[in-house]
Amino acid sequence: MILGICGSPRKRATEHVLREALDMLEENGFETVFFTVRGKKIGFCMHCDYCIKNKECKIKDDTQEIHNLFRDAKGILMATPVYNGGVSAQLKAVMDRSRALVASENDVFKHKVGMAIAVGGDRIGGQEMAIQQILTFYVLNGILPVSGGFFGANLGATFWSKDTLEGVKKDEEGFRTLRKNIKKFVELLIIMNKKV
Repeated sequence: MILGICGSPRKRATEHVLREALDMLEENGFETVFFTVRGKKIGFCMHCDYCIKNKECKIKDDTQEIHNLFRDAKGILMATPVYNGGVSAQLKAVMDRSRALVASENDVFKHKVGMAIAVGGDRIGGQEMAIQQILTFYVLNGILPVSGGFFGANLGATFWSKDTLEGVKKDEEGFRTLRKNIKKFVELLIIMNKKV
């Protein structure tokens, strides 16, 4: 199963792009699951170390749902709108709160493949910085990060929404970067599933 995580609290451009990505993966024969932070109660990590001692998070909210999905996923796509040059606070909370999951299962992310998508209101509006935050999360947790590679999709898929849903739908360059990333993501998933 491939898990797509939408880090936007709104049902707009980021969700549209992630659903397009998941459709591409389904066309390649993968089962996908969509998770959105929209409407979810996900508190911020307090770094209290309760999870280190008790193998579970002290905060009881909708994070358990995403932890169960993380466990079952072979691949993870995180998509975020760009907020102040980085990921949304909601997606950062998802990443930070996964500390409790790792505390209870050290190898929970081992051999998973990860990809990043960022949607900004400007063409150069912080997309690469947001993607770097996601890729850093992957590397720190043992998830194998993938990108579209050189010549136009270096770190991940980047979109320019012009702050509208219509803007992102018309971003041909953004969809080119998405297709390049999906191609590499699929290639690595196939390799990893043969080895695992």
